[in-house]
Amino acid sequence: MPFTAFKTPDPYRYLNGFNSYHETEAIPGALPIGQNSPQKPPYGLYVEKLSGTAFTAPRATNRQTWLYRILPSASHTPFAPVSTTYANGPSPPTYEFRQIPNQLRWDPFDIEQSADFVQGLHLLAGAGNASVRDGLGIYVFTAGKDMDKRSAFYNADGDWLIVLQQGEMDVQTELGRLYIRPNEILILPRGVRSRVSLPAGPIRGYILEISTNGHFELPELGPIGSSGLANPRDFQVPLATFISTPPAPQAPYTITCKFDGGLFTATQPHTPFDVVAWHGNYHPTKYDLGRFNAIGSISYDHPDPSIFTVLTAQSSTPGTAIADFVVFPPRWLVAEDSFRPPWFHRNNMSEFMGLISGVYDGKTSGGFKPGGASLHNIMAGHGPDAGTHEKASKAPLKPTKVGEDGMAFMFESCFMVGVTVWGLRSCMKIQEDYTVESWAELKRNFSPPEGKWGEDEGGDRLIVTA
Repeated sequence: MPFTAFKTPDPYRYLNGFNSYHETEAIPGALPIGQNSPQKPPYGLYVEKLSGTAFTAPRATNRQTWLYRILPSASHTPFAPVSTTYANGPSPPTYEFRQIPNQLRWDPFDIEQSADFVQGLHLLAGAGNASVRDGLGIYVFTAGKDMDKRSAFYNADGDWLIVLQQGEMDVQTELGRLYIRPNEILILPRGVRSRVSLPAGPIRGYILEISTNGHFELPELGPIGSSGLANPRDFQVPLATFISTPPAPQAPYTITCKFDGGLFTATQPHTPFDVVAWHGNYHPTKYDLGRFNAIGSISYDHPDPSIFTVLTAQSSTPGTAIADFVVFPPRWLVAEDSFRPPWFHRNNMSEFMGLISGVYDGKTSGGFKPGGASLHNIMAGHGPDAGTHEKASKAPLKPTKVGEDGMAFMFESCFMVGVTVWGLRSCMKIQEDYTVESWAELKRNFSPPEGKWGEDEGGDRLIVTA
């Protein structure tokens, strides 16, 4: 079926459309007509503009939303740095990544039962720097409890693409509520305040952060035509909803901000979730990966994985992404006379993979598990493990459906991705035997015909016999 059969129904209603210009009001008449900032907004509301791009960005890429709220977000105490960061260590003066060429794989990350969403954030890998808008971050998050009811969090460093792997998330944002379940992703734009609660117990997942001047976009379809892959109408946007409580200085709200990798907090006497109406194209969005329209070869050979791109954030070089979000959903393989799993390759891009559920068809020997991850950096050789290669080389080539009840994904980047100390050591999840387990058992199958010429290591010519 072209959607995920979720066990829990979504309690909220949504607007539909990717990067569409929407308007929504929780009270009829809260949106002004014909202008953005009247002298006296309806119902005594304040007007606040939320800009996701420069004012003068081209119209096709300009992102902005007008908010009509009870009190503006500027009203708070000064922000002060907190003593720890999402990585549970001292706030780093710079991003400390270790760029290494080895293939890496992690076992499923432990869930921190005593942590909320912000406390359970861990920077696993990344590149560049948010302060100059030229970076990328890959996070793991786990949590066992709700964020405090009088708290909110926002990220000034970039846009987030959140991939939930376990549990369910009720996400309250300034622009409305979204309910996220495994197999759904959430795009949370830079600066949007949010609060995460856990209606179904502990959660675990992954985050792709892009710290650039751009945003996530749908990939161009080229010869595919006008539809396919992720269709714009399947992206869902929240309806305006708000809380109206009198300011309470004796019980303030705490606002946590991630700013250049560090955490800062401020307090305010009023709720940050008081937006009564809004209109614009800069807003949170969610998407069911089960709706992805997978396209593949119906003749021969395995296509490049880019055919499975859901969203992309492009660099200044055409066709080269700072980040692609790619999925490997349930799909039929019908290629004739072909090795059907992904082939061995070395890539000009870095590939970080995670597994939401099931088994990934390129790694069937059991080491790649839901809630775990792998990283194959620029030009690091990788491909199917020995067992998968052996099986696929002998399998009867009849139509076969792979990935049933499963979903793997990839964050791909043109950056050379480094790993944090937490990712290399502190998390204690690195599989030290990953490369040996995956590829040491590959057999030498080379069997040339008699009389063909080869060359030994000393440069002398010799005859090779079968």
